[in-house]
Amino acid sequence: MWSILNGTIVNAATVVIGCTIGLSVGSRLPERYRRIVLEGLGLITIILGLDASVIILNRLVDKFGPLVEASRTFGARLRMVTIGSLLIGNVIGTALRLHERLESLGGVIHRRFGGTGEAGRFAEGFLSASVIFCVGPLTLLGCLNNGTRGDPSLLYIKSVMDGFCSLALAASLGAGVAGSILTILVFQGGLTVGFHYWADGLPELSREMMNVVGGLVLIATALMILEIKKIPVANMLPGIFLPPVVIHLAEALRPGLFLPVA
Repeated sequence: MWSILNGTIVNAATVVIGCTIGLSVGSRLPERYRRIVLEGLGLITIILGLDASVIILNRLVDKFGPLVEASRTFGARLRMVTIGSLLIGNVIGTALRLHERLESLGGVIHRRFGGTGEAGRFAEGFLSASVIFCVGPLTLLGCLNNGTRGDPSLLYIKSVMDGFCSLALAASLGAGVAGSILTILVFQGGLTVGFHYWADGLPELSREMMNVVGGLVLIATALMILEIKKIPVANMLPGIFLPPVVIHLAEALRPGLFLPVA
């Protein structure tokens, strides 16, 4: 099992180190400097989200568009998959009250480990860090490679990035960021194990469209970090896993709509 979970375990370890340093330094930083760090992270998260949602989508249009029927409308069809997955996923997440449940989980962790300070701020740090660390191209592709090939290299790269990011987040948002270690172990580890057993048959287009939807979730997270708009980001998470389902159903009804016909 180590061969498919080593990337996730190393990732969690770097976040532990980053949070430890960030929490020890953060209390000494004036509020205005914490604000600067948080704004920088918000802007970087927007860039990561745009990279996933816009650049990857355009690349998919260029790569797969010429191979399917009615190629001129292929980009529009992919955007419909993106919008539909996000909206349906948001409805599912809202019905399951995922955002409230994750906030409650943050509160439980806060109380269980004797956290100090405002519970709401702890939950914000927990949610923001969980989404930033567990949503995006490196997470999905890293888990895919680790689970199917036993190659943790992408997750090792992500681990270094998350280590620095957790330092900055912990210095700005506090101890709640450390709660995301549990999310990394459960979500990212579970994703890796899931890919190990069933992702070999998943088309590349379907995998990449999960990244596209994930990019929009990252942008929503950035808006929350920058305090532009309070968005229940956790409710959007089911949408990340819907593109393979949508594409599979569309192909069953009309082959060649998204995937090249063999």
